[in-house]
Amino acid sequence: MKLTIAEALRKAIREEMQRDETVFCIGEDIGISGGFGGAFTVTLGLEKDFRDRIIDTPISENGIFGAACGAAIMGMRPIADVQYGDFLLCAMDQIINQIAKLRYMSGGKLKVPVVMRAPVGVTGRGAQHAQCLEPYFISCPGIKIVAPSTAYDAYGLLKAAVRDDDPVLIFEHKLLYGSKGARSETGGVDASSEIPEGDYTVPIGRGVVRREGEDITIIGSLLMMHYSLQAADILKKEGISCEVIDPRTLWPLDMDLILNSVKKTGRVVIVEESPKQGGIGAEISAQISESISDYLLSPITRIAAPNTPAPFSPVMEKFYVPQPERIADKIRNLLAES
Repeated sequence: MKLTIAEALRKAIREEMQRDETVFCIGEDIGISGGFGGAFTVTLGLEKDFRDRIIDTPISENGIFGAACGAAIMGMRPIADVQYGDFLLCAMDQIINQIAKLRYMSGGKLKVPVVMRAPVGVTGRGAQHAQCLEPYFISCPGIKIVAPSTAYDAYGLLKAAVRDDDPVLIFEHKLLYGSKGARSETGGVDASSEIPEGDYTVPIGRGVVRREGEDITIIGSLLMMHYSLQAADILKKEGISCEVIDPRTLWPLDMDLILNSVKKTGRVVIVEESPKQGGIGAEISAQISESISDYLLSPITRIAAPNTPAPFSPVMEKFYVPQPERIADKIRNLLAES
């Protein structure tokens, strides 16, 4: 069956709750009868079948993640939901100092299998509801970070996250959900996939080549993966062959996949929606430079948002977020100079 990302996540949560009675969801407005099913419909209708395991909370992210942490230590497997990824910042002590560190601090005696779901991306809501928070969390040991760009991966990565004994943070882009009705997003990209019958997981820590190419490697996750593919389509008409890599997991990174691609093409462009300063592109660039600098035919190029908060104006948003045409222009210039 073909599902959107929102539908695939809902299906995965439902099946994991059926499979394991220790799995429950906790968050704001996730189980209100007649409601949206969270901010982007992912938990819609689940309260009908799991009335005691879809737990609505007050507006207190610190409380949500504190409760999730305590429940996980006691043997439960919570899926903690925030309405917007920006609100993770309200719970940084619980996430960074407790959830991420307790297994290490206990010498492995404690497990903290918390799944943390966070919508991200610039979508007409202003600077406090638009951040891509990958850079904040990749520097925190103890948390695995995944970023599904297709419904197939959303389903498989969520299931893998629920079954993992370490905390896993799932970034979900608002323009990729495919939410319908009142929660549909202007400018959304179709990320729906055929979901095969039966249970499957997508391994955490394993990226994928979305398109094979010879001239240059483009690395992008979430919405930027789709924009990278669109840029590759533009350049294909000009005889430029782009290899597009979707990391899928932002930590631990699948550097073997990335390095093998860059060895083949000799050139790499890293595209990210968050500001360039201290971004995931900086980390990937450093690892490429440290490992295979002799293979590079041109300097590593990063395409990212400016080092400013996200604007509210739709016109400025389009300028702020890297667009397919901008990615294609950068690649043309890079190839012309090398």
